[in-house]
Amino acid sequence: MSTESINLTIAGSRKRRAKDRLASVGVTTGGILVLVALLLIFFYLLYVVKPIFAGASLESAVSLQVPVKGTTAILGTDEQNQLAYRFSHQGDVDFFSLDKESGHPVGGVLLHQTVSDNVTAVANTAMGKPLIIYGLANGQAKVLQPEFTSIYPEGKARITQAEIKYPLGEAPVVLDQEGHAITHLAYEAKSDKRVFAFATETGVQLLVQAGEENFLSGEVEWQSQHYRLPEITGKIEQLILTPNLDVLLVRVGNLLSIYNIVTPDNITLRASLQVNAQHANVTNISLLSGASSLLVANDNGTISQWFEVLKDGSRSFMQIRDFQADQSIRKLAPEHSRKGFATLSGDNHVELFYTTSNARLYAENLGEGKLDAITLSPRNSALLVQQADKFQLFHVHNEHPEVSWSALWSEVWYEGYPEPQYVWQSTSASDDFEPKLSLVPLAFGTLKAAFYAMLFAVPIALAGAIYAGYFMSAGMRTFVKPTVEIMAALPTVILGFLAGLWLAPAIEENLPGIVLMLVSLPLGVLLAGMGWNALPRKIRESLPEGWHALILVPVIVLIGWGCIELSPIIETHFFGGNVRGFITNDIGIRFDQRNSLVVGIAMGFAVIPTIFSIAEDAVFSVPKHLTQGSLALGATPWQTLSRVVILTASPGIFSAVMMGLGRAVGETMIVLMATGNTPIMNMSIFEGLRTLAANIAVEMPESEVGSSHYRVLFLAAFVLFVFTFIFNSIAEYIRQRLRDKYSSM
Repeated sequence: MSTESINLTIAGSRKRRAKDRLASVGVTTGGILVLVALLLIFFYLLYVVKPIFAGASLESAVSLQVPVKGTTAILGTDEQNQLAYRFSHQGDVDFFSLDKESGHPVGGVLLHQTVSDNVTAVANTAMGKPLIIYGLANGQAKVLQPEFTSIYPEGKARITQAEIKYPLGEAPVVLDQEGHAITHLAYEAKSDKRVFAFATETGVQLLVQAGEENFLSGEVEWQSQHYRLPEITGKIEQLILTPNLDVLLVRVGNLLSIYNIVTPDNITLRASLQVNAQHANVTNISLLSGASSLLVANDNGTISQWFEVLKDGSRSFMQIRDFQADQSIRKLAPEHSRKGFATLSGDNHVELFYTTSNARLYAENLGEGKLDAITLSPRNSALLVQQADKFQLFHVHNEHPEVSWSALWSEVWYEGYPEPQYVWQSTSASDDFEPKLSLVPLAFGTLKAAFYAMLFAVPIALAGAIYAGYFMSAGMRTFVKPTVEIMAALPTVILGFLAGLWLAPAIEENLPGIVLMLVSLPLGVLLAGMGWNALPRKIRESLPEGWHALILVPVIVLIGWGCIELSPIIETHFFGGNVRGFITNDIGIRFDQRNSLVVGIAMGFAVIPTIFSIAEDAVFSVPKHLTQGSLALGATPWQTLSRVVILTASPGIFSAVMMGLGRAVGETMIVLMATGNTPIMNMSIFEGLRTLAANIAVEMPESEVGSSHYRVLFLAAFVLFVFTFIFNSIAEYIRQRLRDKYSSM
C-alpha cells in the first residue's frame, strides 16, 4: 500500500471517529434535554398545584377604636372591606370606616343612629343582602337594610355613603296583635312572600304576607295572615327560618323541633331531634351557606353538621360530620358564599373550618382579653373582630378550602346525597353549590377506557404482528405492514368524530349483531383454518407459502355481513324488538349510546398500529439462525414460534403493549367525542365515562385562572403524568428483566 493510500485511510478513520464522537454527543445531549424537559413539566405542575394544599392564614390589616354603645348583635362589612356596620341589642346602629381607600378616615363613624329604645329581640336573614330585624316590646318589628353607595374611580370601588334603608317601610310591622313583647324572631322573604316567625310569652306565631301584583297599577299588594304554632314546652332559645320559607326550626335547649310551614293553615311537626353532642349542651345553631345544612355548636367545642338525607323514600335530618374546636363555642360565623365557617371559643380563640373537606384550616388566639363578636366579610376575604370599642380587621388568605387530600381521594358526604360518594362536579348555576372535586371517578374512567381499548387491541395487534413477522411472505408483508402503520397517522379527532356520530348509533341500532360478531369472528377464523387444513394437499399447495391470510378476508366479510343482517331478527325474536329497553328495564343496566364499548373499539383501533408496529419489528428481528436451528432439530413451526421466537422477542412485545397502554391512558379526543363524559364509577360496558385527559380538555377553557377548579385540573394533569411515568417505569423494568433472561439465546 502506498504512502498516499495510508494517509487517506488514516484521514478517513479520523473523520469517522469525529462523526461517531459528534453523533454520541448529539444523542447524549438530546437525551439529557428530554429529561430536563420532563423535569421542568413535573416541577411546573407541582408549582401550580402546591397552593391548593396550603392552609388558611390571617394577616392583621388595621386596628381601630370606635365609640359604640350596648352589646353587639350583628356585625358585618361591605364587599370591599372598606366599611363596617354594627347593630346592637339595644337598637343602636353604627357605620364606620375600615380602609383609607374608602375616602373616610379609618375608624371614622359615618352614621350613628338609635332605631328604637324598646328593642327586645334582634335577628338577621340567612342569605343574600343582609336584613336586620328588630323585635319591639309592643309586639311590633322593624326591618332594616344597610346600604352602601359606591363609585369606581380608576376602576377601583370606593364607598362614598352608608345609610339605613327600610325595605318594608319606616313604619313598624305589627307582629303580635295583642301587643306582647317579642322575645325571639326570624324573618325571610321572597319576591311574592314574606314570613315572620316570632315568639312571645304566649307562644310562637307566624305572620305570612303574600304579595300579588295589581295588573292595572303594577304595584304589589300585600295581604297578611297570622298563624299559631302548636304549644311548645320549655324556654325557646332560637328561631330559624329557611330562605325557601318551607321550614321553621325551633330550639328549646338541646331539642330542635322542625316544622313544615309550606301550608301555614296546616303546620306540622316533621321531627324533634336531640342535636347536642354527647355530654354537652348546645350553645348556638346557624344555617350554613346555601341553607341546606345546620351547624350545631356545643359547649365542649364540638360543632356538628346536619342536613336532610333521602332514606327509604323519606327525607330526614341526619348528623353528617363533626368538627372539634379547642374550647367551648360562643359564636358561629358562616361564610357567605362557601361551605366554611369561623368560630369564636373561649375568650379570643378563633378557628376556621370547611365542611366539604372536613378540615380545620386555622386556629389561633387573636389579641388579648375577651372578644365580643366576629364576622366574615361577604367575599370571605376578611375577618372583623370586636373587643368592647376596639375593632381589628384581618385579611384572610384562604383561597382553596374545599380541596384536601380526603376531598380528592376519599368518599365525601355531600349535601343532599344519600351516602358518601366519589363525585366530580366542578361547576353549577347556583352560588349555593358545593364543589365536588374528587379525582377518583376521573382516574377510574381513565383506567376503564384504557382497559377496554387494550382488551380490543392487544389480541388483534399481537396476533397480526406475530403472523406478519413470522409466517407472512415477504411480498405480502411489504403491503400489510405499511398499511397498518399508516393507520397511526389518522388524526384522533377524526376517529373520535366517526366514533361519536357514526359508530355509536350503528352499535346501538345493531347491538345483537355486534355482540354476535365478537363471538363469531374468532370462531369463524378457527373454523376457516380447520377447513383449509382438511382440503386436499394439492389445493392447499396451490396458494404460495405466507399468503394464507388472504383466505380469511372473504370469511371475515361474510361473517360481519351475516351478523348485521341477523341483528334485527335476533332483536325481534329474543328481545321484543327493543334490546336497549331489555337491557335497561329487564336487566337493570343503564344504556348510553356513547359508551365504553364504543370507546373500546374506537380507541383500540387507534392503539393497534402502535402495538403492531413495535411487536412486529421485535418478532421479525429474531435471528434467523435461532429459528432455523430449531426447525433443523425437528421442532414444528408452532413449537419454534412459542418456544423460541416469542421468548426472544418478548422484551419488544412487552414494550409494544406498554406503549399502547400509555397511548390509551393519555388519549383525549376519542374519549372526549365518543363517550357521554359522565364521571361515573362502574365497569358496565354500556355506560359512559370521563377520563383525566378529556376532563382537562373540556373544563380548562372555562376555569378561572388561579381558582381551585383551575389548580385541580393541573393536579389531574399531574396524576396523568404520574400514571404514565409509573407505567413506563414498570415496563422498562420488566423489559430489562426479559432481555437479560433471553439475551443468551
